[in-house]
Amino acid sequence: MIQTKTKKAKLFQFNAILLPILISQLGLFSMNFFDTVMSGQVSPTDLAGVAIGSSIWVPIFTGLSGILMALTPTVAQYVGARENDKITKAVIQAIYLSLLITLIIIIFGLFFLQPILQWMNLDSDVRFIAFNYLKALSFGLIPLFVYNVLRYFIDGLGETRTTMIITLLSLPINLFLNYVLIFGKLGFPQMGGVGAGYASAITYWCILLIALFVIMKFQTFSHYRLFSRVEKISFEVWGRLMKIGIPIGFSIFFETSIFAAVTLLMSEFDTNTIAAHQSALNFASFLYMIPLSISMALTISVGFEVGAKRYRDAVQYSYIGIGSAILISIISAIGLFIFSDQVAGIYTKDSTVLLLTKQFLFFAIFFQLSDAIAAPIQGALRGYKDVNSTFVLAFVSFWVIGLPVGYCLANFTTYGAFGYWIGLISGLAVGAVCLILRLTYIQRKKYVSL
Repeated sequence: MIQTKTKKAKLFQFNAILLPILISQLGLFSMNFFDTVMSGQVSPTDLAGVAIGSSIWVPIFTGLSGILMALTPTVAQYVGARENDKITKAVIQAIYLSLLITLIIIIFGLFFLQPILQWMNLDSDVRFIAFNYLKALSFGLIPLFVYNVLRYFIDGLGETRTTMIITLLSLPINLFLNYVLIFGKLGFPQMGGVGAGYASAITYWCILLIALFVIMKFQTFSHYRLFSRVEKISFEVWGRLMKIGIPIGFSIFFETSIFAAVTLLMSEFDTNTIAAHQSALNFASFLYMIPLSISMALTISVGFEVGAKRYRDAVQYSYIGIGSAILISIISAIGLFIFSDQVAGIYTKDSTVLLLTKQFLFFAIFFQLSDAIAAPIQGALRGYKDVNSTFVLAFVSFWVIGLPVGYCLANFTTYGAFGYWIGLISGLAVGAVCLILRLTYIQRKKYVSL
């Protein structure tokens, strides 16, 4: 990144950071998207099994990788403050931390995965696919978390186009492996939804190897000499990263785990309802990549300006990002309303699941409108390293307001399964309003130089 003097220059630089992030996020999410869609072409049971597995895995992964996300604002502020000597140590310590996180996940899975699935009221075939999908996915945990550290390092430098290229290179690999393993091509057995897990795990190893090659061979990154020597574990650096990262991780976990909780509660409904709910949620999550990408771009741009103590410039970037997210969200809402038939048809050919998916997609419209406000503000606040507020608001919005309201509507009214979506939308809307107030406070009161 470079210092910009005008709003036009800021808009240009922000888009230069955002577009590669957006493509990268859509690419990474596409792996889960294709897992769900391609498994659904085998059977509703495979669709439901992969969907259940994903609903358990996604909050764990996003929450724990959110801890590592502290590296992005840390690197961005070091660059803005011209303290490049501190970057290498932060990255290496983040890699060590990622390995510890991977070990914790593996231990957790060994002891708790089967009981969680047994507790859910699932068909035995759905439970079997969900368990073995997650088991297959576990072979890619180490490269996935290490790659995320390298990605946050690259993004923190503002070189988001690099992560975009790495992601785009990995997509054909994932699609090919999905095709071969899910449908049983080229002599491989047809594994259905379980094959999607193995395909993703292999892809994670490929994407890590590509990232390592880029970092070691290209001057933009190689001069940091990340792997020139073995660093000792520094609990001091771990502490600084976790002080920022744990609130970020918990904030993301509270937001993503709420959907896993809803899926658990919805296990009382039939397989078709679960499949339709997960299909609509999968597409809503796909749309969420837009405000999430804007959020990540704001963390980088705001963090860069805050590191250089240019607080007025940080405010301008915030407005650019939030305004862009709202505009794109309105366009997306109109498109989703018009093309709901076509979107539902992506996931299933079953007429019952198709109709239910269309109904869930209507609620997804309001979901992504609220996300367009909340997510970018969270990104801006992380650029200021103000992370505790987003953590508290995420908990209150989803677990204190959203889930209880949804549970009451689903169980004590005629809304049924749709009640959970209404409750979550309500919580997200309240959270968005509170985040606006928090960002305004930070910008107007905390930095008196504005």
